[in-house]
Amino acid sequence: MIICPNCKEEIDDNSRFCDQCGQALHYCSRCGRVGLGRRCTNCGGMMTSAEEIQRQHNLTASRTAFASSVSMGISHTTTSQGGHLTQPPSLRVAPVPMPKTQAKLLLSNESLGINLEGVNGAVIGRRQGPYIQHFQNNMYVSGVHAQLKFNMGSGWSITDKHSSNGTKLNGHPIQPDAEMSLKDGDIVTIANINLKVNLIA
Repeated sequence: MIICPNCKEEIDDNSRFCDQCGQALHYCSRCGRVGLGRRCTNCGGMMTSAEEIQRQHNLTASRTAFASSVSMGISHTTTSQGGHLTQPPSLRVAPVPMPKTQAKLLLSNESLGINLEGVNGAVIGRRQGPYIQHFQNNMYVSGVHAQLKFNMGSGWSITDKHSSNGTKLNGHPIQPDAEMSLKDGDIVTIANINLKVNLIA
């Protein structure tokens, strides 16, 4: 566990955002400590956002996989009669899947005037998270009701955080702590409020 430098609450290791206050987290590129600002207060190293760290990790993994595929292709080449290296017709270098880019997430309810822009790791709740103003007067919504997440492989998801009145996806109750993938056009229900999912590439 680590301590959020903004609200001082305990949160999971390697979090990108604080699931209590919604603060975007930065990590020192030298010692790895979490903090705010451009320089680490512990060692003076440069602070880097969790999103940038993940992007660099995925880029490195893709390059490593590609280099490995190319290396395997070269090792299986054969020599023709003219002395030139030729590749067997059956050998193909497998394409390297590119990381899924982060689509913009919007959750809206036009009749209630609610338009929420998704923030990776943000809490939806009556007392915590960046969307408090929309739910603070609704006693059916829990203080920490649900959480939005973006995963590079699967995209946006929502997780119920043991709310009192539950979270639903297209009318089906979500089990607490189960990440449910979101698709364009889905309907998310926070207690008694329906929100339409809009994904913009």
